Amino acid sequence: MSEIKADLLYSEEHEWAAKGASRTVRIGITDFAQSRLGDIVFVELPELGASVAAGDSLGTIESVKTVSDLYSPVSGTVTKVNETLVDQPELVNTAPYGEGWIVELEVDGELEEALAKLLTPESYEALVAE
Repeated sequence: MSEIKADLLYSEEHEWAAKGASRTVRIGITDFAQSRLGDIVFVELPELGASVAAGDSLGTIESVKTVSDLYSPVSGTVTKVNETLVDQPELVNTAPYGEGWIVELEVDGELEEALAKLLTPESYEALVAE
């Protein structure tokens, strides 16, 4: 059973979002996603300052099995990327909710409105149980 954190919100594409200070959101992939991908060997990070819409690709994650897009769960501007993943992409596997975070965005518009479109932990649990 994959870990689903109660204090996060989730997308149907298996990204998690953590509310930060002001209008920022930290994003990564879920434990479920990293376990399905297998050993992560490369993470393509977006450019700082890049503008993304909800559902747009933020970059890619490459595992020994496949290459997958990383989708933005909210619209916003990239304010931070986890540069540690360049040299240690395996952190996505070992700490998907911690040191394996991928990007931070400043949300376009109201933070609560953007987050309201995401899945609750209970809804995400039901999705992955299917």
